[in-house]
Amino acid sequence: MPQASLKNLKSGSHIHLMGICGTAMASLAGLLKDRGYKVTGSDSNPYPPMSTQLESLGIQIQKPYRKENLDSKPDFVIVGNVISASNEEAQAMVNLNLPFCSLPQAMGEVIIAQRDSFVIAGTHGKTTTTSLLSWVAENCGLQPGFLIGGIPKNFSQSFKNPNANTFVIEGDEYDTAYFDKVPKFIHYKPKNVVLTSVEFDHADIYKDFAAVKAAFYMLMKLIPAAGSLVYWGDDVNVSEIASTAKIKNKFSYGLKETNDFYAQIEPSQGTKSVFTVYFKKEKVSQFKTEMTGSFNILNATAVVAQAVIQKWNLESVKKALESFSGVKRRQEILGEPGGVLLIEDFAHHPTAVKETIKAIQAKYKDKKVFSVFEPRSATSRRKVFQKDYVEAFKDAHEILIAQAFDQGKITEDDRFSSDELIADLVNLGKSAKLYKSADEIVSDLNAKTKKGDLILIMSNGGFDGIYQKLIKTLEQRG
Repeated sequence: MPQASLKNLKSGSHIHLMGICGTAMASLAGLLKDRGYKVTGSDSNPYPPMSTQLESLGIQIQKPYRKENLDSKPDFVIVGNVISASNEEAQAMVNLNLPFCSLPQAMGEVIIAQRDSFVIAGTHGKTTTTSLLSWVAENCGLQPGFLIGGIPKNFSQSFKNPNANTFVIEGDEYDTAYFDKVPKFIHYKPKNVVLTSVEFDHADIYKDFAAVKAAFYMLMKLIPAAGSLVYWGDDVNVSEIASTAKIKNKFSYGLKETNDFYAQIEPSQGTKSVFTVYFKKEKVSQFKTEMTGSFNILNATAVVAQAVIQKWNLESVKKALESFSGVKRRQEILGEPGGVLLIEDFAHHPTAVKETIKAIQAKYKDKKVFSVFEPRSATSRRKVFQKDYVEAFKDAHEILIAQAFDQGKITEDDRFSSDELIADLVNLGKSAKLYKSADEIVSDLNAKTKKGDLILIMSNGGFDGIYQKLIKTLEQRG
Protein backbone atom coordinates (compact mmCIF):
# COMPACT_ATOMS: atom_id res chain seq x y z
CA MET A 1 0.00 0.00 0.00
CA PRO A 2 1.35 3.48 -0.86
CA GLN A 3 1.44 6.34 1.62
CA ALA A 4 -2.03 7.10 2.92
CA SER A 5 -3.83 10.04 4.53
CA LEU A 6 -4.97 10.28 8.14
CA LYS A 7 -7.70 12.78 7.27
CA ASN A 8 -10.58 10.34 7.17
CA LEU A 9 -9.53 8.10 10.06
CA LYS A 10 -12.31 7.85 12.66
CA SER A 11 -11.81 8.77 16.29
CA GLY A 12 -11.11 5.63 18.32
CA SER A 13 -9.06 4.06 15.54
CA HIS A 14 -5.77 2.39 16.51
CA ILE A 15 -2.65 4.29 15.38
CA HIS A 16 0.79 2.75 15.87
CA LEU A 17 3.92 4.95 15.89
CA MET A 18 7.26 3.40 14.93
CA GLY A 19 10.06 5.33 16.66
CA ILE A 20 7.65 6.71 19.26
CA CYS A 21 10.32 7.98 21.68
CA GLY A 22 11.69 10.55 19.25
CA THR A 23 10.99 14.06 20.54
CA ALA A 24 8.50 14.92 17.80
CA MET A 25 6.99 11.42 17.63
CA ALA A 26 6.25 11.33 21.36
CA SER A 27 4.57 14.72 21.00
CA LEU A 28 2.46 13.54 18.07
CA ALA A 29 1.47 10.48 20.10
CA GLY A 30 0.11 12.80 22.78
CA LEU A 31 -1.73 14.98 20.25
CA LEU A 32 -3.40 11.94 18.69
CA LYS A 33 -4.39 10.42 22.03
CA ASP A 34 -5.86 13.79 23.00
CA ARG A 35 -8.02 13.54 19.86
CA GLY A 36 -9.50 10.22 20.87
CA TYR A 37 -7.33 7.73 19.00
CA LYS A 38 -5.93 4.55 20.53
CA VAL A 39 -2.15 5.04 20.38
CA THR A 40 0.65 2.49 20.71
CA GLY A 41 4.27 2.68 19.65
CA SER A 42 7.59 0.95 19.40
CA ASP A 43 11.19 1.98 19.94
CA SER A 44 14.59 0.38 20.40
CA ASN A 45 15.96 2.47 23.27
CA PRO A 46 13.41 4.58 25.20
CA TYR A 47 14.90 7.17 27.57
CA PRO A 48 13.66 10.28 29.44
CA PRO A 49 12.17 12.78 29.12
CA MET A 50 10.04 11.44 26.24
CA SER A 51 9.73 7.90 27.60
CA THR A 52 8.45 9.22 30.93
CA GLN A 53 6.07 11.61 29.16
CA LEU A 54 4.59 8.69 27.22
CA GLU A 55 4.29 6.60 30.39
CA SER A 56 2.43 9.44 32.11
CA LEU A 57 0.00 9.51 29.18
CA GLY A 58 -0.63 5.78 29.50
CA ILE A 59 0.83 5.04 26.06
CA GLN A 60 2.39 1.60 25.72
CA ILE A 61 5.96 1.40 24.37
CA GLN A 62 6.85 -1.92 22.74
CA LYS A 63 10.55 -2.71 22.47
CA PRO A 64 12.52 -3.51 20.47
CA TYR A 65 11.31 -3.12 16.87
CA ARG A 66 9.89 -6.47 15.71
CA LYS A 67 7.19 -7.74 13.38
CA GLU A 68 5.11 -9.03 16.32
CA ASN A 69 4.46 -5.43 17.38
CA LEU A 70 1.95 -5.28 14.52
CA ASP A 71 0.09 -8.51 15.39
CA SER A 72 -2.87 -6.40 16.56
CA LYS A 73 -3.10 -4.98 13.01
CA PRO A 74 -3.45 -1.26 13.79
CA ASP A 75 -5.69 0.83 11.54
CA PHE A 76 -2.83 3.15 10.65
CA VAL A 77 0.96 3.38 11.13
CA ILE A 78 3.07 6.53 11.42
CA VAL A 79 6.73 5.90 10.61
CA GLY A 80 9.52 7.90 12.27
CA ASN A 81 12.64 8.99 10.41
CA VAL A 82 14.83 6.64 12.48
CA ILE A 83 13.18 3.70 10.71
CA SER A 84 14.89 2.23 7.63
CA ALA A 85 13.21 0.28 4.85
CA SER A 86 15.03 -2.84 6.07
CA ASN A 87 13.60 -2.57 9.59
CA GLU A 88 11.79 -5.80 10.47
CA GLU A 89 8.71 -3.94 11.71
CA ALA A 90 8.58 -1.68 8.64
CA GLN A 91 8.73 -4.73 6.37
CA ALA A 92 5.88 -6.35 8.34
CA MET A 93 3.83 -3.14 7.88
CA VAL A 94 4.27 -3.39 4.11
CA ASN A 95 3.55 -7.13 4.04
CA LEU A 96 0.34 -6.60 6.05
CA ASN A 97 -0.71 -3.85 3.63
CA LEU A 98 -1.28 -1.39 6.49
CA PRO A 99 -1.87 2.29 5.58
CA PHE A 100 0.99 4.51 6.67
CA CYS A 101 2.51 7.98 6.48
CA SER A 102 5.30 10.06 8.04
CA LEU A 103 5.08 12.27 11.12
CA PRO A 104 5.38 15.56 9.17
CA GLN A 105 2.63 14.50 6.75
CA ALA A 106 0.35 13.67 9.68
CA MET A 107 1.13 16.99 11.36
CA GLY A 108 0.47 19.03 8.24
CA GLU A 109 -2.74 17.25 7.24
CA VAL A 110 -4.48 16.76 10.57
CA ILE A 111 -3.00 18.97 13.28
CA ILE A 112 -1.89 22.16 11.49
CA ALA A 113 -4.47 21.93 8.69
CA GLN A 114 -5.58 25.49 7.75
CA ARG A 115 -4.43 27.21 10.94
CA ASP A 116 -1.94 30.06 11.19
CA SER A 117 1.31 28.17 11.57
CA PHE A 118 4.46 29.51 13.18
CA VAL A 119 7.43 27.41 12.08
CA ILE A 120 10.69 27.85 13.99
CA ALA A 121 13.60 26.68 11.82
CA GLY A 122 17.39 26.79 11.97
CA THR A 123 20.43 24.82 13.12
CA HIS A 124 20.33 26.14 16.69
CA GLY A 125 17.77 27.45 19.14
CA LYS A 126 14.67 25.81 17.65
CA THR A 127 13.42 24.11 20.80
CA THR A 128 13.92 27.09 23.09
CA THR A 129 12.45 29.57 20.60
CA THR A 130 9.44 27.34 19.86
CA SER A 131 8.80 26.89 23.59
CA LEU A 132 9.09 30.62 24.24
CA LEU A 133 6.87 31.61 21.31
CA SER A 134 4.25 29.08 22.45
CA TRP A 135 4.30 30.52 25.98
CA VAL A 136 4.05 34.10 24.66
CA ALA A 137 1.12 33.15 22.39
CA GLU A 138 -0.58 31.43 25.34
CA ASN A 139 -0.16 34.53 27.51
CA CYS A 140 -1.51 36.70 24.70
CA GLY A 141 -4.76 34.71 24.75
CA LEU A 142 -4.30 32.92 21.42
CA GLN A 143 -4.90 29.42 22.87
CA PRO A 144 -2.20 27.98 20.61
CA GLY A 145 -1.43 24.39 19.84
CA PHE A 146 2.22 23.41 19.65
CA LEU A 147 4.71 20.62 18.97
CA ILE A 148 8.17 21.05 20.46
CA GLY A 149 11.31 18.90 20.36
CA GLY A 150 11.64 19.12 24.12
CA ILE A 151 9.47 19.67 27.19
CA PRO A 152 8.88 23.33 28.13
CA LYS A 153 8.53 23.63 31.90
CA ASN A 154 5.67 26.15 31.66
CA PHE A 155 3.48 23.53 29.96
CA SER A 156 5.00 20.30 31.40
CA GLN A 157 4.56 18.45 28.12
CA SER A 158 5.89 18.85 24.59
CA PHE A 159 2.57 19.16 22.78
CA LYS A 160 -0.86 20.76 22.92
CA ASN A 161 -3.81 20.60 20.59
CA PRO A 162 -4.94 24.06 19.48
CA ASN A 163 -8.14 25.56 20.88
CA ALA A 164 -8.10 28.32 18.28
CA ASN A 165 -6.36 29.22 15.02
CA THR A 166 -2.66 29.27 16.04
CA PHE A 167 -0.17 26.42 15.87
CA VAL A 168 3.53 26.72 16.78
CA ILE A 169 5.93 24.01 15.64
CA GLU A 170 9.64 23.25 15.66
CA GLY A 171 10.62 23.03 12.00
CA ASP A 172 13.40 20.47 11.71
CA GLU A 173 15.48 20.30 8.51
CA TYR A 174 16.14 16.58 9.06
CA ASP A 175 14.51 14.33 6.49
CA THR A 176 10.95 13.08 6.87
CA ALA A 177 11.07 9.28 6.41
CA TYR A 178 12.79 6.62 4.34
CA PHE A 179 9.95 6.91 1.79
CA ASP A 180 9.79 10.74 1.85
CA LYS A 181 13.28 12.29 1.59
CA VAL A 182 12.49 15.98 2.12
CA PRO A 183 13.02 18.21 5.19
CA LYS A 184 10.27 17.86 7.79
CA PHE A 185 9.30 21.52 7.63
CA ILE A 186 8.19 21.13 3.99
CA HIS A 187 4.99 19.51 5.32
CA TYR A 188 4.27 22.11 8.01
CA LYS A 189 2.44 24.68 5.85
CA PRO A 190 4.74 27.49 7.00
CA LYS A 191 2.91 30.80 7.14
CA ASN A 192 5.01 32.63 9.75
CA VAL A 193 8.66 31.60 9.99
CA VAL A 194 11.55 32.30 12.36
CA LEU A 195 14.96 31.39 10.93
CA THR A 196 17.48 31.32 13.79
CA SER A 197 20.71 30.14 12.15
CA VAL A 198 22.09 28.04 9.30
CA GLU A 199 25.22 25.91 9.73
CA PHE A 200 26.34 22.54 8.47
CA ASP A 201 24.75 19.70 10.44
CA HIS A 202 23.22 16.24 9.93
CA ALA A 203 26.25 14.84 8.11
CA ASP A 204 24.42 11.51 7.78
CA ILE A 205 21.93 12.98 5.29
CA TYR A 206 23.48 16.20 3.93
CA LYS A 207 26.66 15.81 1.88
CA ASP A 208 27.81 19.41 2.33
CA PHE A 209 26.80 22.89 3.46
CA ALA A 210 25.31 23.72 0.05
CA ALA A 211 22.84 20.85 0.51
CA VAL A 212 21.86 22.20 3.93
CA LYS A 213 21.27 25.66 2.50
CA ALA A 214 19.20 24.18 -0.34
CA ALA A 215 16.78 22.80 2.27
CA PHE A 216 16.25 26.25 3.76
CA TYR A 217 15.83 27.81 0.31
CA MET A 218 12.92 25.40 -0.12
CA LEU A 219 11.39 26.70 3.10
CA MET A 220 11.59 30.32 1.92
CA LYS A 221 9.63 29.46 -1.22
CA LEU A 222 6.76 28.03 0.83
CA ILE A 223 5.99 31.17 2.85
CA PRO A 224 2.80 32.70 1.37
CA ALA A 225 2.52 36.37 0.41
CA ALA A 226 0.40 37.04 3.52
CA GLY A 227 2.99 35.34 5.75
CA SER A 228 5.98 36.65 7.68
CA LEU A 229 9.67 35.92 8.11
CA VAL A 230 11.91 36.89 11.03
CA TYR A 231 15.55 35.95 10.45
CA TRP A 232 18.93 36.33 12.19
CA GLY A 233 20.46 39.20 10.25
CA ASP A 234 23.90 39.05 11.89
CA ASP A 235 24.72 35.94 9.87
CA VAL A 236 25.60 36.15 6.16
CA ASN A 237 24.23 32.69 5.30
CA VAL A 238 20.91 33.31 7.01
CA SER A 239 20.58 36.73 5.30
CA GLU A 240 21.42 35.23 1.92
CA ILE A 241 18.72 32.56 2.31
CA ALA A 242 16.15 35.05 3.66
CA SER A 243 16.72 37.34 0.66
CA THR A 244 15.00 34.75 -1.56
CA ALA A 245 11.68 34.93 0.34
CA LYS A 246 9.29 36.89 -1.88
CA ILE A 247 7.12 38.38 0.85
CA LYS A 248 6.46 41.86 2.26
CA ASN A 249 6.64 41.07 5.99
CA LYS A 250 10.31 40.14 6.21
CA PHE A 251 12.44 41.46 9.08
CA SER A 252 15.94 40.82 10.39
CA TYR A 253 16.85 40.59 14.06
CA GLY A 254 20.14 40.42 15.93
CA LEU A 255 22.56 42.22 18.22
CA LYS A 256 23.81 44.66 15.56
CA GLU A 257 22.05 47.97 14.98
CA THR A 258 21.89 47.28 11.25
CA ASN A 259 18.98 44.85 11.86
CA ASP A 260 15.30 45.79 11.72
CA PHE A 261 14.92 44.47 15.27
CA TYR A 262 18.00 44.56 17.46
CA ALA A 263 18.64 43.80 21.11
CA GLN A 264 20.89 45.72 23.44
CA ILE A 265 22.01 43.56 26.37
CA GLU A 266 21.83 45.43 29.68
CA PRO A 267 23.42 44.64 33.07
CA SER A 268 21.70 41.60 34.59
CA GLN A 269 19.35 42.01 37.56
CA GLY A 270 19.84 39.17 40.04
CA THR A 271 19.26 35.92 38.16
CA LYS A 272 17.55 37.70 35.26
CA SER A 273 19.09 38.74 31.95
CA VAL A 274 17.89 42.16 30.80
CA PHE A 275 17.74 43.40 27.21
CA THR A 276 16.15 46.28 25.30
CA VAL A 277 14.66 45.69 21.85
CA TYR A 278 14.60 48.37 19.17
CA PHE A 279 12.67 48.36 15.89
CA LYS A 280 14.01 50.61 13.13
CA LYS A 281 16.10 52.25 15.90
CA GLU A 282 12.95 53.13 17.90
CA LYS A 283 12.72 51.54 21.35
CA VAL A 284 10.10 48.78 21.60
CA SER A 285 10.56 47.96 25.29
CA GLN A 286 12.88 46.45 27.87
CA PHE A 287 12.53 42.75 28.66
CA LYS A 288 13.72 40.37 31.38
CA THR A 289 14.27 36.63 31.24
CA GLU A 290 15.73 33.86 33.39
CA MET A 291 17.56 32.56 30.29
CA THR A 292 21.25 33.30 30.02
CA GLY A 293 23.73 33.79 27.19
CA SER A 294 23.68 35.86 24.00
CA PHE A 295 22.16 33.02 21.96
CA ASN A 296 19.15 32.91 24.27
CA ILE A 297 18.81 36.70 24.08
CA LEU A 298 18.72 36.28 20.30
CA ASN A 299 16.02 33.60 20.63
CA ALA A 300 13.96 35.92 22.80
CA THR A 301 14.46 38.84 20.39
CA ALA A 302 13.15 36.71 17.52
CA VAL A 303 10.00 36.00 19.55
CA VAL A 304 9.56 39.68 20.40
CA ALA A 305 9.91 40.51 16.69
CA GLN A 306 7.18 38.05 15.69
CA ALA A 307 4.94 39.36 18.50
CA VAL A 308 5.36 42.95 17.28
CA ILE A 309 4.64 41.94 13.67
CA GLN A 310 1.51 40.07 14.78
CA LYS A 311 0.45 43.04 16.96
CA TRP A 312 0.25 40.94 20.12
CA ASN A 313 -0.16 42.75 23.45
CA LEU A 314 3.29 43.95 24.49
CA GLU A 315 2.65 43.84 28.24
CA SER A 316 1.55 40.21 27.92
CA VAL A 317 4.72 39.49 25.92
CA LYS A 318 6.88 41.05 28.66
CA LYS A 319 5.18 39.03 31.40
CA ALA A 320 5.54 35.81 29.39
CA LEU A 321 9.27 36.34 28.83
CA GLU A 322 9.85 37.06 32.51
CA SER A 323 7.86 34.01 33.64
CA PHE A 324 9.34 31.60 31.08
CA SER A 325 10.84 28.68 33.03
CA GLY A 326 12.95 27.18 30.25
CA VAL A 327 13.02 23.73 28.67
CA LYS A 328 14.03 20.37 30.06
CA ARG A 329 17.58 19.42 28.96
CA ARG A 330 18.35 23.03 27.94
CA GLN A 331 20.63 24.48 30.62
CA GLU A 332 18.39 22.63 33.08
CA ILE A 333 19.45 22.57 36.71
CA LEU A 334 19.11 18.97 37.92
CA GLY A 335 20.02 19.72 41.51
CA GLU A 336 22.95 20.42 43.81
CA PRO A 337 23.96 17.01 45.17
CA GLY A 338 26.82 17.18 47.66
CA GLY A 339 26.97 20.95 47.13
CA VAL A 340 27.87 20.57 43.42
CA LEU A 341 25.52 22.30 40.98
CA LEU A 342 24.53 19.89 38.17
CA ILE A 343 23.30 21.29 34.84
CA GLU A 344 22.21 19.32 31.79
CA ASP A 345 22.13 20.58 28.21
CA PHE A 346 21.24 19.07 24.83
CA ALA A 347 24.21 20.76 23.10
CA HIS A 348 25.96 18.57 20.54
CA HIS A 349 26.86 20.82 17.58
CA PRO A 350 30.21 22.59 18.23
CA THR A 351 28.60 26.04 18.07
CA ALA A 352 26.01 25.03 20.65
CA VAL A 353 28.68 23.45 22.86
CA LYS A 354 30.82 26.60 22.71
CA GLU A 355 27.92 28.96 23.46
CA THR A 356 26.57 26.78 26.27
CA ILE A 357 29.94 26.63 28.03
CA LYS A 358 30.38 30.39 27.52
CA ALA A 359 26.92 31.18 28.94
CA ILE A 360 27.26 28.90 31.98
CA GLN A 361 30.76 30.09 32.88
CA ALA A 362 29.64 33.72 32.52
CA LYS A 363 26.55 33.23 34.69
CA TYR A 364 28.36 31.28 37.42
CA LYS A 365 31.60 33.29 37.54
CA ASP A 366 32.49 32.11 41.06
CA LYS A 367 32.32 28.39 40.22
CA LYS A 368 34.77 25.99 38.63
CA VAL A 369 32.92 24.37 35.73
CA PHE A 370 33.52 20.76 34.69
CA SER A 371 32.30 20.43 31.07
CA VAL A 372 31.31 16.84 30.21
CA PHE A 373 30.54 15.91 26.58
CA GLU A 374 29.29 12.79 24.84
CA PRO A 375 29.67 12.77 21.02
CA ARG A 376 26.37 11.07 20.24
CA SER A 377 24.54 12.81 17.38
CA ALA A 378 24.93 11.52 13.83
CA THR A 379 27.20 14.47 13.00
CA SER A 380 29.26 14.63 16.21
CA ARG A 381 30.22 10.96 15.75
CA ARG A 382 31.81 11.88 12.42
CA LYS A 383 35.10 13.69 11.83
CA VAL A 384 33.54 16.65 9.97
CA PHE A 385 33.70 18.79 13.13
CA GLN A 386 36.92 17.28 14.56
CA LYS A 387 38.78 20.61 14.77
CA ASP A 388 35.64 22.67 15.49
CA TYR A 389 35.26 20.90 18.84
CA VAL A 390 38.77 22.04 19.80
CA GLU A 391 37.57 25.62 19.32
CA ALA A 392 34.34 24.83 21.19
CA PHE A 393 36.17 23.66 24.32
CA LYS A 394 39.19 25.96 24.29
CA ASP A 395 37.84 28.30 26.99
CA ALA A 396 36.37 25.58 29.23
CA HIS A 397 37.77 25.25 32.76
CA GLU A 398 37.97 21.45 32.94
CA ILE A 399 37.01 19.05 30.13
CA LEU A 400 35.77 15.44 30.30
CA ILE A 401 35.10 13.73 26.95
CA ALA A 402 33.41 10.35 26.48
CA GLN A 403 34.25 7.97 23.67
CA ALA A 404 31.91 8.58 20.72
CA PHE A 405 28.66 6.61 20.92
CA ASP A 406 28.17 3.60 18.59
CA GLN A 407 30.34 4.31 15.56
CA GLY A 408 29.93 0.80 14.18
CA LYS A 409 28.11 1.85 11.01
CA ILE A 410 30.48 4.75 10.27
CA THR A 411 33.51 3.99 8.11
CA GLU A 412 36.75 4.11 10.08
CA ASP A 413 38.22 7.08 8.19
CA ASP A 414 35.01 9.09 8.76
CA ARG A 415 34.81 8.56 12.53
CA PHE A 416 35.21 11.37 15.05
CA SER A 417 38.17 10.75 17.36
CA SER A 418 37.75 11.62 21.04
CA ASP A 419 41.44 10.73 21.50
CA GLU A 420 42.49 13.32 18.91
CA LEU A 421 40.28 15.97 20.51
CA ILE A 422 41.88 15.34 23.91
CA ALA A 423 45.39 15.49 22.41
CA ASP A 424 44.63 18.81 20.70
CA LEU A 425 43.17 20.30 23.88
CA VAL A 426 46.12 19.12 26.00
CA ASN A 427 48.47 20.71 23.44
CA LEU A 428 46.64 23.99 24.10
CA GLY A 429 47.39 23.59 27.79
CA LYS A 430 43.85 22.57 28.72
CA SER A 431 42.90 20.12 31.44
CA ALA A 432 41.16 17.47 29.34
CA LYS A 433 40.69 13.72 29.76
CA LEU A 434 39.10 10.86 27.82
CA TYR A 435 36.73 8.29 29.39
CA LYS A 436 35.51 4.91 28.19
CA SER A 437 32.25 4.92 30.17
CA ALA A 438 29.79 7.06 32.10
CA ASP A 439 30.77 5.17 35.27
CA GLU A 440 34.40 6.27 34.84
CA ILE A 441 33.28 9.89 34.47
CA VAL A 442 31.10 9.69 37.60
CA SER A 443 33.97 8.20 39.60
CA ASP A 444 36.43 10.88 38.49
CA LEU A 445 33.99 13.73 39.09
CA ASN A 446 33.33 12.39 42.56
CA ALA A 447 37.08 12.53 43.23
CA LYS A 448 37.76 15.91 41.61
CA THR A 449 34.80 18.11 42.52
CA LYS A 450 34.19 19.96 45.76
CA LYS A 451 31.32 21.98 47.20
CA GLY A 452 30.70 25.10 45.14
CA ASP A 453 31.75 23.53 41.82
CA LEU A 454 29.50 23.07 38.76
CA ILE A 455 29.15 20.09 36.41
CA LEU A 456 27.77 20.78 32.93
CA ILE A 457 26.78 17.62 31.03
CA MET A 458 26.16 17.89 27.28
CA SER A 459 24.60 15.05 25.29
CA ASN A 460 21.61 14.60 22.99
CA GLY A 461 20.90 11.13 24.36
CA GLY A 462 20.65 9.06 27.52
CA PHE A 463 24.44 9.01 28.16
CA ASP A 464 24.16 5.64 29.93
CA GLY A 465 22.14 7.12 32.80
CA ILE A 466 24.98 9.41 33.90
CA TYR A 467 22.65 12.01 35.41
CA GLN A 468 21.07 9.80 38.07
CA LYS A 469 24.35 7.96 38.68
CA LEU A 470 26.08 11.26 39.37
CA ILE A 471 23.30 12.58 41.62
CA LYS A 472 23.31 9.37 43.68
CA THR A 473 27.11 9.30 43.99
CA LEU A 474 27.48 12.95 44.98
CA GLU A 475 24.58 12.78 47.45
CA GLN A 476 26.22 9.85 49.23
CA ARG A 477 29.33 11.82 50.06
CA GLY A 478 27.19 14.50 51.79
